[in-house]
Amino acid sequence: MELDLQLYSVRTDLALESKEMAQGMNNMPIPGVNEEVEELGGIKITRLAVSSDEASQRIGRAIGNYVTLEVPGLRGGDTGLQQKVSEAFAREFEDFMRRVGIGRNASVLIVGLGNWNVTPDSLGPLVVENALITRQFYELMPDQVAPGYRNVSAIAPGVLGVTGIESSEIVQGIVDRTKPDAIIAIDALASRSLERVNTTIQIADIGIHPGSGIGNKRRGLTREVLGVPCIAIGVPTVCYASTIAGNVLEMMRSHFGGEGGRSKEIMGLLDSITEQERLALVKEVLEPLGHDLIVTPKEIDEFIEDIANVVASGLNAALHDAVDPGNVGAYTH
Repeated sequence: MELDLQLYSVRTDLALESKEMAQGMNNMPIPGVNEEVEELGGIKITRLAVSSDEASQRIGRAIGNYVTLEVPGLRGGDTGLQQKVSEAFAREFEDFMRRVGIGRNASVLIVGLGNWNVTPDSLGPLVVENALITRQFYELMPDQVAPGYRNVSAIAPGVLGVTGIESSEIVQGIVDRTKPDAIIAIDALASRSLERVNTTIQIADIGIHPGSGIGNKRRGLTREVLGVPCIAIGVPTVCYASTIAGNVLEMMRSHFGGEGGRSKEIMGLLDSITEQERLALVKEVLEPLGHDLIVTPKEIDEFIEDIANVVASGLNAALHDAVDPGNVGAYTH
């Protein structure tokens, strides 16, 4: 009988990690994937463009553009660094909108996905809470709106388990009624690397599938579904226990392999274990639960507030010309 080990395979929502896994240890370039990396004062910015079906299948990501900001220093709670990340994010996001054809005067609907009652999943609602919303002024007093502000509305639709309604159905109704020119969807993600949890922001022009971070892929918020461009913003806040266990086995093999080539002597048969056998070992460890575990750092309460402010501040500066990128404090409404 063949074991179903799919639930225990390495899972990630980050295109950068999918590309790294596809490259493997040899780190050879993948045809159809263009990569540009920039280092900026503790902020590593990686821009990926997946341009072919072959590349898409190889890395398991849709054809499109992905920008990843990695900032390991965010763990330190440095407010000065958070300010720099907000400014860098604002610049990247403004450029990203320009590349996907969202004009300076285009109206935008911000969708904060996630469950505000579950801390690691509350990123979207917290960003909505701190976004600068202006649609009401355009509707009620358009002649009094100062130059430099765009028409922005926002919604935190909750989750299926709370509302009984798919997030995409709620958003579709709002889009049909208010007719925004573009959607910006924010959600928490899962990472395969503990180093990237709570330190990384991803921007993508392929839209988003609510619940994808915990394996629930349902009807998405995409251009195909909603009829307008949909940009996704995500921050990894969780990691699977199976992924951590698999990484430990791989790290042990790599480490002892460098100890004078004594990995076989130290690890025995574990040195030659196949991927399927590794997953079977992880499954055996988690067998008492009957399912995988989703892990988040204990500092998540403080971090989720900080990163929500970083993202909201960057969005405010990118969406509204009147907001100074050098002073992108969050706005509450």
